[in-house]
Amino acid sequence: MEKPAAMKVDARVSFDPKRSLYDLRFKALGTDCRVQFSARSNDQAAAFSKEAVQWVANFETKYSRFRDNSLISEINRNAGVAWTEIDTEVESIFAICDDLHFMTQGVLDPTMLPLIHLWDYRRTHTQLPSDTEVESVRSLVGWRKVERKPGGVFLPEKGMSLDLGGFGKEYAVDKVAAIAVGNGLTGCLVDFGRDIHAIGRPPNGPAWHIGLENPEIPGSSWGSLAAINLGIATSGDYRRFFEHSGQRFGHILDPRSGRPVINGILAVTITANSCLEAGVLSTTVFVLGEEEGLKLVEGTFGAEGCIVMNSGIQQTSKFYENLVEN
Repeated sequence: MEKPAAMKVDARVSFDPKRSLYDLRFKALGTDCRVQFSARSNDQAAAFSKEAVQWVANFETKYSRFRDNSLISEINRNAGVAWTEIDTEVESIFAICDDLHFMTQGVLDPTMLPLIHLWDYRRTHTQLPSDTEVESVRSLVGWRKVERKPGGVFLPEKGMSLDLGGFGKEYAVDKVAAIAVGNGLTGCLVDFGRDIHAIGRPPNGPAWHIGLENPEIPGSSWGSLAAINLGIATSGDYRRFFEHSGQRFGHILDPRSGRPVINGILAVTITANSCLEAGVLSTTVFVLGEEEGLKLVEGTFGAEGCIVMNSGIQQTSKFYENLVEN
């Protein structure tokens, strides 16, 4: 397959003299992307902006399941039929999948796309999938089933398919943060749809302030985090869900049951050394539940977390250190 041309991303950069910050905005990876940063000159700001946007465009072109000409779509079309050629970059991405699958006790599984289609919250569900349907689709899920060799990957069963949405956006956030550092920026806030990586400090403040949305009143916040060199991510089902017979079914699925997670958790916010780690942990905690989830975060170096439930808020021992209550 020929390498597809990178998608076009329309981006704009403005400068706020009151805050001494450049503001880069564009749409990519299915969300609103925003990067606020300080720079020594317009040339430095332009060079960083161009490199960051181009990297994101190339990443989405190659790895988005929504693009028919992406590598991921080619792998999915070849399921049960043929091996797909991959390069060393893809091999490194799949190695990350290995680590994340192990770290999350199997909760993060890049082969969950058949289940995502089955429970698609965007569709009208006149009836819920039957137990037989769920088990049939769940049989197509399993990262350990994926066959790999140097330079190649193969999904052994027809109907299997990959989706890197479980961590791709967070991975991209960290990459753009690294590009900022590589361009000599000392203060930068990367925010892709509330997946965040804060580098340094803003020019006129002690820390970047990140609002924590109230899942019971979306659009309002119950507090904020003061972030310096920190990854932040929140997982919740209060915006993406469907209702059936008075029951809400969110978009976060448990690959072990093949069903949406319903456990009383409304949202999970994690702070960690990277956005990737924070994002993966936030989803995993949401699936595992309060007790197991908090144990996982407490046992992860550099990570802290907060769980918002119907019954109240639970947090790890040091989450409060970055918390600024409203």
